[in-house]
Order: sequence, then structure tokens, then C-alpha cells
Amino acid sequence: MKEAPTKARYAAILFDLLSGLLDSWTLWDSIARSRDAGRNWRNAYLRRTYATGAYRAYETLVEEAALEAELPGSYAKQLADRYDELRPWPEVGEVLGKLHSYLPLGVVTNCSNRLAAKAVTATGIDFRVVITAEDAGFYKPDPRPYQQALDKLGVSAPRCLFVAGSAYDLFGTGKLGLPTYWHNRVGMAAPAGAPEPLAHHQTLFPLLPLVLG
Repeated sequence: MKEAPTKARYAAILFDLLSGLLDSWTLWDSIARSRDAGRNWRNAYLRRTYATGAYRAYETLVEEAALEAELPGSYAKQLADRYDELRPWPEVGEVLGKLHSYLPLGVVTNCSNRLAAKAVTATGIDFRVVITAEDAGFYKPDPRPYQQALDKLGVSAPRCLFVAGSAYDLFGTGKLGLPTYWHNRVGMAAPAGAPEPLAHHQTLFPLLPLVLG
């Protein structure tokens, strides 16, 4: 790992995985057979996972979200079976490749261990730390998954940047004083009461000047 530039603003970076780094939206839309149905299902899933707290089986939450969105519960198994189809956003290799040369990178994801392993492989990035909701015993935005990652990296919250894929993360990172860059790729609306992020962009490219100066 190269020595970080003198202007480097952070000692490490943590990422949301399934929205922040991967285009999981396309896979959900494909299984739901339309963009609108896929987004309804995904939004129901986000509401459920971020309101759940203590860990329940991830696949069960995905199934319950499908039923809430008036879709077959069997779509949850289809999603799990097709996790190998996940692909990173186009700039992930370039941006994280440069950051990886200077700083330790990690992932904090609302996912099971089994599916997170497939999703991490899809990024092509060698992360120092990967924390799942199953590992932590709690779903984000409970502060414990983020804190577990910070502890493993040996970095305090103010010295680490979190890259969120959803504004729901802001509730958890805000409690820890963990600066947050919201990578809002699909133009989601922030939930009511969400704290303001440090930065808000539709791509990952602005991370480079923000972190490395």
C-alpha cells in the first residue's frame, strides 16, 4: 500500500455494498419483470431491513418485502440464486483501485454472510474488512455494524469515511459521527429526518478529490 498523500482527509473508507458499489437494482427489476415492480419491491425491502434492528434471516426479509409489494414470495429465492449476476457500477474498478493503493477499504452490508461473499467477489476489490448484518447481529442503521468495522480497522469514526448507497445509512452513521458520502446512483429520495450527508453525488468519481486531495 502506498503512503497516502499528505492531503488525504481520511485514514480508511467503508462502503455500502449492494447499492453503493453494485448495480443490484437491475437484478431486482429483472426478477420482478419490470422497473416499477422491482423498485416497489426494493423499497419495501429497504424499509424492512432498516427498521428490523436485531438480525433476522436476510432472505426472509426479502421474501416478506416481495409479498408486501404484491409479488410472489418465491422471487426472494430467485434473487439469491442469481447473486452471481451482480455487477459493479462502471467506475468502481477505477475509483476503488486508486483508493486501495493508499487506504484500507472495507464493507458494511445488510446481507447474509453467504450472499455477501458472492457480492464482494462481484466487485473485484480486495477489502480489508467485510461486516455483514449477520456478523454484527444487527441490521444497519443500528450503529453496531459500522462500529464493528471501525474496530477491525483500528480507526476512529471521524477518521473514516462511509460511502452509503441509501440515505437510511445516515441515521446510523450520524449517531457515530462517521462522515458519510451518499452515492445516490438511482436518484432516491431521502427518508424524512435523515441527517445531511457530507457529500451527495450520483457517481463515485468525486470520492478521489474528496479523499486524496
